[in-house]
Amino acid sequence: MKKYAVLLLSILFMNQLNAKEYLVKSPSERLTVKVTVDEDVRYTIFLDDKVIIAASPISLTLENEVLGKNAKVRKDKIVSVNEEIIPVVARKNAKIPDVYNQLTLSFKDYNLHFRTYDEGVAYRWEVTAKGPLKVMNEQATFTFPTDLKVWFPEEESMFSHQERSYLDVKLSEITPERFASTGLLVSCNNNVKVYISESDLITDYAGMFLKGSAENPFRLEGKFAGVVLEEEQRTDRDVAPLKYADYIAELEGPKSFPWRAMIISDDDKQLVESELIYKLAPENVLENTDWIKPGKVAWDWWNALNVYGVDFKSGVNNTTYKYYIDFAAKYGLDYIILDEGWYHLEDIMKMQDEIDVQELVDYGKDKGVGVILWVVWKALDDKLTEALDQFEAWGVNGIKIDFMQRDDQWMVNFYEKIARECAKRKLLVDYHGAYKPAGLERMYPNVISYEGLKGMENCKWSELPDPEHNVTLPFIRMVAGPMDYTPGAMLNANKENFRDIFEAPMAPGTRCHQLAMYVVFESPLQMLSDNPSNYYSEPEAMEFLKEVPTVWDETRVLEAKVGDYILTARRKGETWYVGAMTDWSPRSLELDLSFLPDGNFTMQVWKDGVNADRHAADFKQEKQTVTRSSKIKIDMAPGGGWAAIISKN
Repeated sequence: MKKYAVLLLSILFMNQLNAKEYLVKSPSERLTVKVTVDEDVRYTIFLDDKVIIAASPISLTLENEVLGKNAKVRKDKIVSVNEEIIPVVARKNAKIPDVYNQLTLSFKDYNLHFRTYDEGVAYRWEVTAKGPLKVMNEQATFTFPTDLKVWFPEEESMFSHQERSYLDVKLSEITPERFASTGLLVSCNNNVKVYISESDLITDYAGMFLKGSAENPFRLEGKFAGVVLEEEQRTDRDVAPLKYADYIAELEGPKSFPWRAMIISDDDKQLVESELIYKLAPENVLENTDWIKPGKVAWDWWNALNVYGVDFKSGVNNTTYKYYIDFAAKYGLDYIILDEGWYHLEDIMKMQDEIDVQELVDYGKDKGVGVILWVVWKALDDKLTEALDQFEAWGVNGIKIDFMQRDDQWMVNFYEKIARECAKRKLLVDYHGAYKPAGLERMYPNVISYEGLKGMENCKWSELPDPEHNVTLPFIRMVAGPMDYTPGAMLNANKENFRDIFEAPMAPGTRCHQLAMYVVFESPLQMLSDNPSNYYSEPEAMEFLKEVPTVWDETRVLEAKVGDYILTARRKGETWYVGAMTDWSPRSLELDLSFLPDGNFTMQVWKDGVNADRHAADFKQEKQTVTRSSKIKIDMAPGGGWAAIISKN
């Protein structure tokens, strides 16, 4: 027995001697990644020399080889990059610093890359050999040193819109049978948060979910849909997988696989400010992008075309949509959407009798308002070339494509195909019924926004999203990229008197909670979801909504705590826009205006009224002169908000 123990210790000692360790630090040196290579590959992440991600094994299983198992490093190299990205369509900033150190470990026929930014870490596999590849599985693990809180967007199926609530669970409660869509947020000690998602999910792979681990209760593991072998079309929009293959993807090498990204911060504000997912994405491939125009949209579906005070019968007809166009023109909105109902659901080429898209496009052009068409993905794919050519001939500006509900290899490729084919015809793309952004919008900047969240449409049939959910989204879902939440409700309710009414919807939280969303929530294509009749009745609210941009030159998150509150300032040109939101707790914050340049500024304010805790639509307007030395007290009612426009005198 003693001889056996000595032999075992000898083997362990020899393995340690054979193990190779490689270190790469972030530019500020706060983050360090240690990569250990012996019988497997493991990475460990340190923040200020404290372990944040404990040793986590990773590998990529091909049909005849496991990358990362018993591998020999042939070459290691670290490069430092200090560049600047100028996005075609800005979100947070018109210029994005791209500063990182990258470690590349080269093996026979493949590489493993680790990038360290000051805001986080990412790694990816790269197969350098040519030829067919079948990816059987990917071992992507994220091991934490202890049991921690997780904001867990749990899924019941991989056939999903990924419109989830964020459950408050412990790592140890996430069994191997439980899984969530990404991104996902973990709360570590000392206010450190770790956000996990992916980037460069463009072609020939499946999206990553995260599940519990059978080996370690404090570990999360990647979960991927197999290639779909059988599917069933149940309705015009639901094409459900019935049988998955036991492999993730079939493709041709060489191939770079998606980045596994971890944003690591001890300040919640930095989660919202991060652009890591965008920086990891492929560069723009479109030569001509002058036609890509962000903007605000008058949207019909949420308000059920329920206009009033008019002398025509409202509904899916050209007269009603001209009313929306007139409204958009009056307030400088860039587009209207024709949502569900404009075409016969069984055939995308058959318009309803009372709809003439060409007439609406021509009417909108005369008034400076474009038209975007909602389509079900399957109906579009059935007649893709014919339909897109018709949209281009009409002069339509884009499509809102809906109900994909999958991120297996075929569907990921479909996203790229739609982006590419629409770009050829100068069409914007807004993905609904979709997975989260994962880099496609940088490669194809005509991809203007995504759903992939529990947004305000849910208020038509449920009590969510509520203010607590709303002040969680910026720290998780919005970190991935643009989110088409569809704000703008003019019927506002406190917790006690909210009702879900499908044809006449309201939203929980105050009027100013809604207005603040236009600053806090990012979407280059931003909806005004309520109906024009309600907006006409609220001219003070429209004073704000007609002015607020949808893309920004600079963003500063001033105060923030996940699930509790957020205070954001964004600049467009010389004008600053400020938005604050709170959960169901009343809250006071201080707005420090030291980010302003020298000089006097006029600040227009929309704030919760004194009775907003009882009547959520109650708000007050104020105007005052401020300077960079001003400090403004912000008081918010339960579910409240605060919004301001600060312009130079």
